[in-house]
Amino acid sequence: MSHSRRDFLRRSGCAALSMAALASNIRHFGLMDAMAQKNADAAPDVDYKAMVCIFMNGGNDGNNTVVPNHTAGYAQYSAARAAQGLALPQSSLLPITPPSIGLDYGLHPNLPELKTLWDQQKLAVICNVGTLVQPLTRAQYQSGSPRPMQLFSHSDQSNQHRTSISNSASTTGWGGRIGDRTIGLNPGAAISAITSVAGSTVFTAGNATTPLVVSPSPTPLNQVFALNGFTAGNNEDSARRQSMNLIRAMDPDKTLIRAASDLTQQAISVSDQLSADPALTATFPNTPLGNQLKQIAKLMKFHTQLNMSRQIFYVQSNAIFDTHSGQLARQVQTLTEVSQAMKAFYDETVAQNIASQVTTFTLSDFSRTLNPNGSGSGSGTDHAWGNHVFVMGGSVRGGDFYGTPGPNGTVFPTLVNGGPDDADTRGRFIPTTSVDMFAATLASWYGVSAQDIPLVFPNINAFPTANLGFMM
Repeated sequence: MSHSRRDFLRRSGCAALSMAALASNIRHFGLMDAMAQKNADAAPDVDYKAMVCIFMNGGNDGNNTVVPNHTAGYAQYSAARAAQGLALPQSSLLPITPPSIGLDYGLHPNLPELKTLWDQQKLAVICNVGTLVQPLTRAQYQSGSPRPMQLFSHSDQSNQHRTSISNSASTTGWGGRIGDRTIGLNPGAAISAITSVAGSTVFTAGNATTPLVVSPSPTPLNQVFALNGFTAGNNEDSARRQSMNLIRAMDPDKTLIRAASDLTQQAISVSDQLSADPALTATFPNTPLGNQLKQIAKLMKFHTQLNMSRQIFYVQSNAIFDTHSGQLARQVQTLTEVSQAMKAFYDETVAQNIASQVTTFTLSDFSRTLNPNGSGSGSGTDHAWGNHVFVMGGSVRGGDFYGTPGPNGTVFPTLVNGGPDDADTRGRFIPTTSVDMFAATLASWYGVSAQDIPLVFPNINAFPTANLGFMM
């Protein structure tokens, strides 16, 4: 059957890589907008940096992830949860003491790997982070001051964490917008600066940046980027490649044809460079999150060959974080998966000698109510608000808590139902640190200029700072 020249170009340009891998569009390779092109023309020579977002989908309970371990704090926590069977025994907590507060706290007992990283000062906790339109006190919230749209809704709050915009819907995420403003830091990049191993998400969407979407391990990396229909030694495939090259040489002055040809060439080059599935030093757990991070670690091994100076990665754990019931047992599974996968990934960055150049952080829809919704072994919690998140890497000022002090003078909320940090009477703690502030701190480390921070985070000027100080 014959095909038109237009059809051939479409097939060769869009199917050259198994397109589960190449989701970047022509705009990335040949038709960047004027803003992006201007940045690229002034590109400096920079060192490699990467950010990795781990999204804990469903709303992880931060109240059992980081727990007060000092007498007064644990007593408040226990009073709110012990009677319903949801308080962790104080003896089971993994002890940590953030010097900025000077009081004892504890990590969930199934986070031993993260405890090791805390002790090595490679892990920090950012306390009481959440979606905000502006700083908000309990009195202001209860009097009707502006708050995020559709508060406590899974879909809305998870998207607002990914976009950092809580007062309107957004089609771009803060990862994508960082990619837009730092295109000039990736001159000659062979692939998009943003890669998702968890499908398409608004976090990775920009205006001039679109993500590369890849499959997780155990799919070998060289199969993810394998060319289809160009097998070496096959006469028909050889003829197909020769024909494709001849057609791509025609009409190079036509913008769309040139862009399609450039896209195809990028696909060929990437496939040639990623023709092997690299071996890793660290042993990754065979879990969904472990396999996603393992694939990222493999791709990072090629950052020099791919001319990547900056990369952003997105992974997502879909384990059961939405714990309306059976929370104690479910958090054993979910937090074990997170802890083991994060530690393996950090160890691999050490082995690749890029630990100080890679920063990994967690996000989730929201935390859970301090007040349980039942009692006994089946008890759980409901949707809440402010949460604690982790930041990991060699450039993190680890072994401490960060954030914005609340009514008690520290960054850690008072764990009392109906207390000074509670939006209502069930322990839905009002965030004192906005997603904007947290993300802007990471963006500054990554290389976003001070003048571009408000372009990436349009509401940042509503908050007291754009840098929380947890990055070196």
